[in-house]
Amino acid sequence: MMGGTIHGVGLGPGARDLMSVRADRLIRDARHIAYFRKRGRPGHARSIVEGMLHPDAVEFAMEYPVTTEIPLSDPRYNDLLSAFYADCAAHLDGLSAGGEDVVVLCEGDPFFYGSFMHLHSRLAGPVKIVPGITGMSGAWTASGAPIGWGDDVLTVLMATLPEEELVRRIHDSHALVVMKIGRNLPKLRRAVEAAGKQDSAWLVEYATMADQRIVPLAQATGAAPYFSILLVHGQGRRP
Repeated sequence: MMGGTIHGVGLGPGARDLMSVRADRLIRDARHIAYFRKRGRPGHARSIVEGMLHPDAVEFAMEYPVTTEIPLSDPRYNDLLSAFYADCAAHLDGLSAGGEDVVVLCEGDPFFYGSFMHLHSRLAGPVKIVPGITGMSGAWTASGAPIGWGDDVLTVLMATLPEEELVRRIHDSHALVVMKIGRNLPKLRRAVEAAGKQDSAWLVEYATMADQRIVPLAQATGAAPYFSILLVHGQGRRP
């Protein structure tokens, strides 16, 4: 029996009409669909494709054993996630070995800071990737201004970094994207202010989606939604 292929399919930043033609075709034809979600939630990736799936599609919801319940520094965090990804990869490999193709839904791009990367490094079966528009591309497009010009250096940071590291890298960057904000918003705001970029920082929430919101960082309060990206636009060389 010929083995099946596991497709990591990028869904783009959230708006369905920003999905690629190839992604759309694979999703509509798939007999096996896998996606990540938080326990008790439908899963954002699954919500994007609502109404697109084949009536006979078999769904495999990969529910994270932990998200923010324990800190990243707790050794249990890596242990739980490592076992989880190994179990998910084993299930997908089993389908592939049985000759089944599987589509794994990936928000944004499968190879850009997504959970699929942790599956990819463990999968034994054949894998193909369908790239997607990244969330950060959707965010700077929603902002209505180019993210970088000429020789600008673009830096992509995670708000989970230590505050001192955030300050240093924000200060040294011409153009900036910060992801994984959430409850790190107060720390990020302090870092942006310490780096002297507070007057040019914007928070984009739910870029390209129906509830998209763009506000100056100074006006953002509380915790940021999961789909939030901070931008500082470069102002570099131009004709």
